[in-house]
Amino acid sequence: MKTKYLSAVIGTLCAGIIASQAMASSHREAPSITRAPAVDSSDFYAFNSYEAGRSNYVTLVANYIPLQDAYGGPNYFAMDPNALYSIHVDNNGDAIEDLTFDFRFSQMLAGGEGVKLTVGPEGNSRSVAVPLKNVGGVSAGNEANVNFSESYTLQVVSGNRRTGTRADIKDATTGSMTFAKPLDFVGIKSFGSLAGYKAYANGFIHNITIPGCAAPGKVFVGQRKDPFVVNLGKTFDLVNYVPVEGDSAPGAGDGKGFPGGITQNMNNDELRNKNVTEIALEIPKACLIGTGNGVIGTWTTASLPQARILNPKASFNKTEVNGGAWTQVSRLGNPLVNELVIGLKDKDKFSTSEPKDDGQFIDYVTHPSLPELLNILFKDAVNTTLSANIKTLAPTNFPRNDLVTAFLTGFPGVNQLATVTGSEMLRLNTGIPAVAAANQSSFGVAGNDLAGFPNGRRPGDDVVDIALRVVMGRLCYPIPVAGVDTDLGLCKPADASVGNVAFTDGAPINASMTNASFPYLADPLPGSK
Repeated sequence: MKTKYLSAVIGTLCAGIIASQAMASSHREAPSITRAPAVDSSDFYAFNSYEAGRSNYVTLVANYIPLQDAYGGPNYFAMDPNALYSIHVDNNGDAIEDLTFDFRFSQMLAGGEGVKLTVGPEGNSRSVAVPLKNVGGVSAGNEANVNFSESYTLQVVSGNRRTGTRADIKDATTGSMTFAKPLDFVGIKSFGSLAGYKAYANGFIHNITIPGCAAPGKVFVGQRKDPFVVNLGKTFDLVNYVPVEGDSAPGAGDGKGFPGGITQNMNNDELRNKNVTEIALEIPKACLIGTGNGVIGTWTTASLPQARILNPKASFNKTEVNGGAWTQVSRLGNPLVNELVIGLKDKDKFSTSEPKDDGQFIDYVTHPSLPELLNILFKDAVNTTLSANIKTLAPTNFPRNDLVTAFLTGFPGVNQLATVTGSEMLRLNTGIPAVAAANQSSFGVAGNDLAGFPNGRRPGDDVVDIALRVVMGRLCYPIPVAGVDTDLGLCKPADASVGNVAFTDGAPINASMTNASFPYLADPLPGSK
């Protein structure tokens, strides 16, 4: 019992400070990107499609423009027409993209100059442009009242993202190379009802013809409910909760309870009222895997022209002049890496780097500073509380091969590419069958569900709790694989004194909170009800 109590108390004291460093996925993850929210990648997902009848497809989702308040009018949340949004795929393991899907956006006013109203009496009237993005009700198939619209083009690049061979992706029905994007969910009056917006937005799911693919895919870009779940506000208020479950003693398994632990409650999700902009692709597996072993490495980036000169007399679509080479400003593969692993001084460097160059960040993984910081801050307090003499709270296996496997190489037989190159990518084994939404474990592989994180990432995977546990040594303990507790051989239980503590932020997530069909993320929240 003393050992069980020790585990619980240590977990309580140290999980909180971990949470304060880790929360927020990649919402505002680096100093520079906070100044450019339109190109801030918030979350990235890659998973074998679990919609019925789509088992031969992979879904890739890149979310941008985080922390959207649904009521954020009058201009809401347009994409940057001068940016390049990309989703990359490495299928041979050299940490270099073999395929890139590039999105470029345009914005338009109705009739070129927007909707105008005649204002004033006859003989003294003026034609005046209106200030709103829509001037009346909008519904599926009826956009006569839309004043502002966005569209995009989509290309696939084979080889190097900048110099490789480019080919246009077209609408499989119309043959058009231009795809429309729906208006954000302005409110119920504009769209009639929640169902009205859903029907309207579904009209922007496009079937696409992809060069080199025998079967068509799908694409959608539009506003969605932010699927990420996190206890954000209280976490940054000096961890204003006890980050272990209140009805169990973490790591003990005796169910006798731990006083003061946090209650699992959706009210703990500070993003429950936030929207995000989703870029979603569904691609036939055969088009992605190349000649590799069926495992792919994926990530998303956003790039801007190297030079931007502001127009002192700005007008619509003429706010600046851009030039120079494309310069990457945002990058995201696995969740929480830039927040939890990379040091503050290198966060902007990580945002602009490529997976093939991740050797420059190796010390952050093999010798992570966060567990040591926790030990310095809390070891004395824990020892005083328990009248103990614990030498360290941090895992003691160096180099941290458990983190190298989780972040840089993947797990053999699960999500490791045929050629192993240490690099930060979200790795997905396309040969592991998808699990239906109703049967998914929020804890992915650690929850005996090989189709989930870190084998790719699904919208219902609780990556916050998983990441908190991994960084403090969960992989030093056996994990269930195909129903059998399996020792990964990466480290030993003795290396991680709190590795079996069930860290949590008290904000649960599961697949029922999103949709079970493409584009998977739930419909956005309305700006007005």
